[in-house]
Amino acid sequence: MATLYFHIPFCKRICSYCDFYKVGALDLLPRVVESMHRELDERSSYLSERQLTSIYFGGGTPSLVAPHDIEQLINHAQELFDCSKVEEITIEANPDDITEEYVAALKSTSVNRVSLGIQSFDDRVLQFMNRRHTGAEAEEAVKHLRMIGINNISIDLIFGIAGFGTSHLDESLQRAINLDVEHISAYHLTIEERTRLGMLMRKGEYTPISDEESEREFLRVHNALCSAGYDHYEVSNFAKPELRARHNSAYWQGVEYLGIGAGAHSFSRDNRTWCTSTAKEYAEGKFLYDGEELTATDHLNEYIMTSLRTSRGIDLEYIAKMFGTEHIASIERQAEPWIASATLLRHENRLYIPATHFLVSDAIIESFFV
Repeated sequence: MATLYFHIPFCKRICSYCDFYKVGALDLLPRVVESMHRELDERSSYLSERQLTSIYFGGGTPSLVAPHDIEQLINHAQELFDCSKVEEITIEANPDDITEEYVAALKSTSVNRVSLGIQSFDDRVLQFMNRRHTGAEAEEAVKHLRMIGINNISIDLIFGIAGFGTSHLDESLQRAINLDVEHISAYHLTIEERTRLGMLMRKGEYTPISDEESEREFLRVHNALCSAGYDHYEVSNFAKPELRARHNSAYWQGVEYLGIGAGAHSFSRDNRTWCTSTAKEYAEGKFLYDGEELTATDHLNEYIMTSLRTSRGIDLEYIAKMFGTEHIASIERQAEPWIASATLLRHENRLYIPATHFLVSDAIIESFFV
């Protein structure tokens, strides 16, 4: 099994917190989409697994691409891979792109899941983050998608934002719950150096919230969403029963994936590559890559890292089988203090972090690295 990812690195407006590769030169978009078809042909043999389980359009802002062009990329993938087991085709979208005209066109495509980058329902917070929609427009976007039969909707929220008190988070959580969406991703705000927020912090004009405040907000998110019937199955992800994100879950399970587009990453067996082309180079058909070969130790550490970020945790029997029994004693020894503090639990051969302690998962995970 494998997954396919299309990266659309274009944005009409750059958010104050975003450090992903993106460009504002929308005139390049048509040629970039054309190049994605060429790269898909050239790179299709990268995957050793030929059967796809999901297709994902991320960015950037994939909703800037016409639904007809999205469908053509899906059709092209179906010519190159076995897509008979694909159950989830997701497109990320900005709420203000989800107009009646857009959803009417989207209805004719194979897309069956939409991930909306809402981030907040508070207009003051949205303005601070330089988002181009309002809270009301976000709610309308969900309604438009429901009208055309999209019954698998995910929304993104951001917490840990200093300067707005506590009520804005509670309001956003309640409005998200009221929309009754199937999936919610809730991310703690991270200040990246090469962003506007990073610049404001260096100038002393923005101060991040404290660790204690971060923990309180994390628990408020956890408690509100779990009380509303969502399963906290990964550090930042909550889903209704049976509606976990298949594509992202595949990443956490070490499934192969092919990334198409400027800035996209790919993984197959013992190799990881990423496209280093700028959008301009990519539009000209210049596909440049960097990469690395992965050792058995790399694979073990990645299994530990991705698995302990999820509710399933790590399986000691799996580690013994795939990486050798010599690692088990060390892992069990490192686990003892975490188990004693109840930040790590053990059930038979499974070690996992309870969701209420996901916020400190990085420290726990690092202690297990080989």
